[in-house]
Amino acid sequence: MSRIDILMPQMGESIAEGTVSKWLKKVGDPVKRDEPLFEISTDKVDAEIPAPAAGTLVEIKVQEGQTVPVQTLVAVLETEQGAAVQPAAPAAPTPAAKPEPAQAVAPPSPAPDRLRPPPTAAVGKGDGGVETAEERLRKKSTPLVRKIAAEHQVDIATVPGTGFAGRVTKHDILGFIERGAPASATTPAVTAPRSPLPGGVVGGVQHPAVEPWPGDRVEPWSKIRRITADHMIQSRRVSAHVASFFEVDYTRVAQLRARHKAGYAERGVHLTYLAFIAHACARHLRRHAVVNAAVSGESTIYRGEVNIGIAVALDWGLIVPVVKQADELSLAGLARAINDLGERARTKKLSPDDIQRGTFTITNPGGFGPYAGIPIINQPQVAILGVGAIEKRPKVIAQPDGSDALAIRTMGMLSMSYDHRVVDGADADRFLADVKTMLEEFPEEGI
Repeated sequence: MSRIDILMPQMGESIAEGTVSKWLKKVGDPVKRDEPLFEISTDKVDAEIPAPAAGTLVEIKVQEGQTVPVQTLVAVLETEQGAAVQPAAPAAPTPAAKPEPAQAVAPPSPAPDRLRPPPTAAVGKGDGGVETAEERLRKKSTPLVRKIAAEHQVDIATVPGTGFAGRVTKHDILGFIERGAPASATTPAVTAPRSPLPGGVVGGVQHPAVEPWPGDRVEPWSKIRRITADHMIQSRRVSAHVASFFEVDYTRVAQLRARHKAGYAERGVHLTYLAFIAHACARHLRRHAVVNAAVSGESTIYRGEVNIGIAVALDWGLIVPVVKQADELSLAGLARAINDLGERARTKKLSPDDIQRGTFTITNPGGFGPYAGIPIINQPQVAILGVGAIEKRPKVIAQPDGSDALAIRTMGMLSMSYDHRVVDGADADRFLADVKTMLEEFPEEGI
């Protein structure tokens, strides 16, 4: 009989903890190799974690809703089918104890260097006292939390922590700063300027409390909803939002889709309007480099890659997987990539790399019917394109003889929010004009 320890994986280099959001198996259930075992949620991605081997789930160490550091023991498998379900014997509490003959296996992780679990032994403090593992864990926190604390001159030891063993999380430190944290006792008591956080985000987010009325239903936010809310407010704080709107005649695209949709379907590709729009954007982002940029302090970073994020609305929130090197893909390749990322987002199969390094974002609320919208910029990018509903509408068109005629055309609105700190209205409008022209005159050879 062989035991396999299931550990909390590290879903990205900067991720130090994860939340078990749902168990897909219960104690005593047989599990096949690579079968989804549980779901986790992190600051970067929600994902299903597969079983590293076939066996029986004999113990669950971390319950749903608990947040623990990476490499924490989450569950135990026994590799023999039908093995008795019994709890694992605890390891002897002595430094000389030999490791039990269990195979410690973590689910696959994209990050090569994982964080080790915090040591459990107490160590001496500089003042001669003894520092417990819990105290060391609080101070260790994550690189992001330590950076925020240093920039705002906050001693992490003074921040109430809500994480594992009192660990200070990003939300703890940002809330502490927002409420007016005192400066660290080891630094001068001066008012320091608020420093920008990683990704160009400034300060923390304080969501005011509202008293519910009788008959109301109160539903706490999920991790992904809380992160989305924080990011949206922070984006409005840091970027000078301006929006432009262009009406597009999609009749040419509609004709091309009608002719080629079946052929694409035979190759397993769903040819959507969104694919045409993303293709037009990818072809013009290099020419209009300021739209494919980011702001860093008082500098503009002109990205060398064209990586287009496609916002995907899920039942549990919003996520933005990224098509890498989108300008190097054909229409078919881009359509296939969008289909694949959307499907993997809905089935929680995305990896951390799938949602990173975006340089421009497209959101498609038009699929739900709105005429147009004003999206919020996805930091640290400087522009986001919103796609309105695409439908047949009456349109005045010019005849070859110079007269006007009323025709039925396939029309839709494109709106783009952009950061006016670096993107001027003329820059945004020239980019949108080029995208509009390509969509209205899409070349046959581009299919």
